Amino acid sequence: MGHRLADASTPARLAAPEEGIGRDELALATRNHGLPLEALRHDITPPGLHYVLTHYDIPYVPDGTPWHLALDGRVHRPLRLDLAGLRTFPPVTTRVTMECAGNGRALLTPRPVSQPWLVEAVGTADWTGVPLRLLLIEAGVDPSAVDVVFTGADHGVERGVEQDYQRALPLAVALGDEPEVLVAYAMNGAPLPPQHGRPLRLVVPGWYGMAQVKWLREITVVDEPFTGFQQAVAYRLRRHAEDEGEPVTRIAPRALLVPPGFPDFMSRARVVRPGPVDLEGRAWSGRAPVTRVEVSVDGGRTWEDAEPTPDDGQRWAWRRWRHRWTATPGEHVLSARATDAGGHSQPLDQPWNRGGFANNLVQRVPVLCTDEDGGRAPA
Repeated sequence: MGHRLADASTPARLAAPEEGIGRDELALATRNHGLPLEALRHDITPPGLHYVLTHYDIPYVPDGTPWHLALDGRVHRPLRLDLAGLRTFPPVTTRVTMECAGNGRALLTPRPVSQPWLVEAVGTADWTGVPLRLLLIEAGVDPSAVDVVFTGADHGVERGVEQDYQRALPLAVALGDEPEVLVAYAMNGAPLPPQHGRPLRLVVPGWYGMAQVKWLREITVVDEPFTGFQQAVAYRLRRHAEDEGEPVTRIAPRALLVPPGFPDFMSRARVVRPGPVDLEGRAWSGRAPVTRVEVSVDGGRTWEDAEPTPDDGQRWAWRRWRHRWTATPGEHVLSARATDAGGHSQPLDQPWNRGGFANNLVQRVPVLCTDEDGGRAPA
């Protein structure tokens, strides 16, 4: 009997009732990491704290390795550009909050078995690069064009399908200037780190992370909708396996709280003292600007408005918010909820889907307020 790729690639599945996190999910969790929530205090996330999701291996690209980006397909003038050639185009820097489409997956019941994110799969960076629309204009897009396909250098197998990682954008999005898609070569003023796509990656403000193709090596303009695995099979909102599903695209609104006080090592349970406690966090949406943030200190029974700071023109980046809470002895559950200008808000009960995508259920942070002096344990 022959051996098949499917022998090394398991199908999508849901966890059985009461099934804990398995070794396969732990293996993913050791390769990918989220943002420590205390790092929400940074306006710009340091690269080592920014969330990372890598489908396959991180390509090894030593410094000085020649790298070319091909732009072809339904264009009049195919391009082949090295990094120096890309830098001849006017650079643009945009501050962008990225979030993994599977953020919150591990909180769902039943749990889709995949990267077991809680709520930390997010980060914000200043990305510098060339507007994609300038490259497409230079190449001369044919009137028959429909989609623009992006191919990364990462290669693997998923659900029995061997593939390079590929995603596509509709032509109107690829050519748009609000948001302006970037072919980025720098993060926070420095060359891209390996885990963030060195030497080139796509940055699509307002879209979930699956659109931000890393280790970008090819852009292909096509005259029919792209039906590759990561477009037509993965990253779809499905309630049943046979559903075609809706595509995952723009980021749903979310607010996250910097956990107050100090944590227990194992459980991460938070402890605060009685009295005034300054709560703070971040809020964002890829659909419309965030206009309101609310905070609950009683498990979502009642809500009060927090004070968001101005966005300073950084439309595609998270906004800081603050709220003063007077803590009293006892157990409390803190939550934050964002609403954007389009009227989209976070649910208290999360609609479920098989992939665990776009889960923007409000965060719940249990807090113990105690007036006991815990003392200092020896180091």
